[in-house]
Amino acid sequence: MADGRLQIFDIMACNVYWDFGTPGVGKEQHKFLVALFPTGGAPAPELVERITARGPDGYAVEIANQPFTAANKNGHIYDRTTDAHWYMLNLDAGFMPAGEYTIEVRGRDGSVTTMSRVQEDGPTKAIVEAYVENRQALYDSYSPGQGDVLDEDAPREAVDITWTSLKDLAGQDAYAIFRLSAGSNGLEFDTQNLHWWDNIFLQRATDPTAGLNRDRVTVTSPFARDTPYVYFTELTDGNAMGQTNICVFQPHQSFRA
Repeated sequence: MADGRLQIFDIMACNVYWDFGTPGVGKEQHKFLVALFPTGGAPAPELVERITARGPDGYAVEIANQPFTAANKNGHIYDRTTDAHWYMLNLDAGFMPAGEYTIEVRGRDGSVTTMSRVQEDGPTKAIVEAYVENRQALYDSYSPGQGDVLDEDAPREAVDITWTSLKDLAGQDAYAIFRLSAGSNGLEFDTQNLHWWDNIFLQRATDPTAGLNRDRVTVTSPFARDTPYVYFTELTDGNAMGQTNICVFQPHQSFRA
């Protein structure tokens, strides 16, 4: 049996407003995510037997023990910044009913670990309505934004990316999570190989309001010249996974460094 231990750091069982513009895909979705601690041994995919998410009225789905891709939207993601895996499943099946949800992780060694949270409807209505009403203004506020090219003499290290917060546009509090990878469009966004991301879930350990009404990030990973990069910002109602009821996935934007 491979060495290592499966322990849950936190879970998400929440609504998703999918605004990536994917053809044939609905905007009202939901997702399950379980973030694991570093195992202290073999990678989590070698230790996991099964991961099951359960909810009200007998609801149950399996999160696959396979690499997560944009096509399957179901599997594991390796976060090299924490040397740990997340397992995530996105479901194009509408918003989820309110109530208690539990994610169970079964190990090949017979271990069973669970964590639960209660999903509430109110935050979805508040944030999605504010976002939809201000969507274009928010999209247009990003700098560098879609199609921009950094000036020849502009720095390629510690680059600021700025936008207008939903708080400033609509008076609605929201947390922002920024993710960026190499690529020229959303289809090339590589969840498994992020160039940089703003992990407010860890930042909250020293800053309880991490991500709240955030309107800029400083990308500390250097950019390569003449290289395209693509990013998106996720808006949520919390900076703890287990406290999150809604995630708004804003459209991808790309620029050239």
